[in-house]
Amino acid sequence: MANRPKNGLLTLAVLGGMFLAMLDQTIVGTALPRITQELGGAGLYTWVVTAYLLTSTITVPLYGRLSDTYGRKPLLLTGIVLFLLGSVLCGAAQDMGQLIAFRALQGLGAGALLPLSLALVADLFPPGKSGQVQGAMGGVMGLSYIAGPFLGGVFTDQASWRWAFLVNLPIGAALIAIIVARLPRVAGQGRGARPDYLGIAVFSVAIGALLIGLTEKGLDGHTWTSGPVLWPIVASVLLLALFVLVERGAEQPIIPLELFRNRTYSLANVASFFTAFCLYAGVVFLPRYFQEAIGLSATESGLRIYPLMLAMVVGSAITGMLMSRTQRYRPWLVCGAFVMAAGALLCAGITLGTSGLALAGWMALLGLGMGPMLSGLTVAIQSAVPPRLIGTASANLTFFRQIGGSVALALAGTLYASVMRDEAPVHGLRAAHAAATATVVPWLAVSGALVALVALIALPGGRIKALAARPVTVDG
Repeated sequence: MANRPKNGLLTLAVLGGMFLAMLDQTIVGTALPRITQELGGAGLYTWVVTAYLLTSTITVPLYGRLSDTYGRKPLLLTGIVLFLLGSVLCGAAQDMGQLIAFRALQGLGAGALLPLSLALVADLFPPGKSGQVQGAMGGVMGLSYIAGPFLGGVFTDQASWRWAFLVNLPIGAALIAIIVARLPRVAGQGRGARPDYLGIAVFSVAIGALLIGLTEKGLDGHTWTSGPVLWPIVASVLLLALFVLVERGAEQPIIPLELFRNRTYSLANVASFFTAFCLYAGVVFLPRYFQEAIGLSATESGLRIYPLMLAMVVGSAITGMLMSRTQRYRPWLVCGAFVMAAGALLCAGITLGTSGLALAGWMALLGLGMGPMLSGLTVAIQSAVPPRLIGTASANLTFFRQIGGSVALALAGTLYASVMRDEAPVHGLRAAHAAATATVVPWLAVSGALVALVALIALPGGRIKALAARPVTVDG
């Protein structure tokens, strides 16, 4: 079947799968206080989030590579089924241990949704439209980051925290129906080859150790030299070195090292890693400012962050249209980094008395700059790599963004706590939270934006290639 399917339902399925995966990274946060009241286990609080983050982050590059080898459709369906099974079990959990285990299962499925959605755009849409679709996907990504905490608060306040998980079921069922009916079964590039089991095992343990160390750093009382932080990170570094050796000798490496010789691929991943600093600075610490400094509820803080969310959606959509019209991505990415840095720098003026209108404008600038990163970097990556590695490359872009976010939160947690210790005894808790926000957001986001800017300026070329202009061969 040489023609690409032309069906709006497939676009809807691609966007819906990505929305589900991103939503569940954030929707649980506002429900957690009520969850611990009902289930107990307050000491395991952070592991409800960490278990999902661990398994979803580790599996992102694995799904991407396996989909290049065995085809997108079976891997995507496997991911959605695992995700929905985990969602059902989370909604029925009777204690904290069960909830953590089921969140890990949910994450095992979620790892397929985002990278395979990004790869499907390259598979199914011609170059003239892929930029627009990636822009829409970036907008959905921005929407999910902010909608998650708001919806979590609404479900918890108006119904039950269990609906933060059960809401996935009708959406997921609709996605499965569309994918089964409309998505063609596309032959993979390397079936019959032995999977890289050793590489998968070493990579999983290495990234798991890194995320555990970074998560422990975010807990009160832990420094970078504390055992629960230092030793997992050291183990991760050693295992990653071993992983490189394993991949060099693998017949079908799970992360082909040849990709890193591609300058565009490497620089785009650097930009993805550091723009996550800007993203997480906004979506994590600005809601905290509204709740801790201003005294708003979780639901109200979700509404107050809308200028950031809407600007991310608008920035991503506009970038998608500009990329499709000009067939270039680098100018819009560079402009985005400048706007993002300007918005973050203005946030250094945050105080208890900052007007809502001024802060909304600063958030809008931050979001407008972040939007292009959510769409343009994917286009850059997919334009630079061979078609047989589209899934792998798209997944690795997501992977580096998620790892960058984990590193950013660990660094920000240290800085935030330091400011709180200095300011709270002198000015009080509310003013200290405002001062901490005014320190963390600019430092984190501006530094990330500047490093990303250097990487983006160094990108070669910048013209969108006809990455999707290849026949789709269906495995009958």
